[in-house]
Amino acid sequence: MLTSCITRLIFVLIRKLLPLSLMLVMVNLAACNEKTTQQIKTMPADPTLCAFTQGDCIKRIGDLELSISLTPAHAPSEKPLTLKLLSSDAIDNLQIRLEGRDMFMGVIPVNLREINKTSYEGQMIYGACSSGYMVWRGFVRFSRNGVEQAVVFDFLADNPS
Repeated sequence: MLTSCITRLIFVLIRKLLPLSLMLVMVNLAACNEKTTQQIKTMPADPTLCAFTQGDCIKRIGDLELSISLTPAHAPSEKPLTLKLLSSDAIDNLQIRLEGRDMFMGVIPVNLREINKTSYEGQMIYGACSSGYMVWRGFVRFSRNGVEQAVVFDFLADNPS
């Protein structure tokens, strides 16, 4: 008797839930479409960043103009990069280091060599960031006519454009 009551209860419950279950399965299958495309989230362009793919980054300090370029211009992570700095006037004691702008990624020195008093070139390499959006900040320090000066520049690593 108890077994027949349990069997009857299960049958009644299944009969009432069966239309709901079928409807859920059909809605789920209807949502599957082979023609769907994955939307790629693109970050809006940040006008404060140096865009080396579009040309040199120009920084001005008074009447002094610094032109900074990076090769390869798309700034790939974990690859050797060459940074060039051209100055509109003679500068001394140039030092450049990189740090993460929005997260700590260590301090990366740029090994510079002086080509002449207005032209410098250096090598560097930095690590990859797991977030997929890494902005580096370059700190440029130098002296001009015995006066210490500094400027910063920001750029996006692994820049596709």
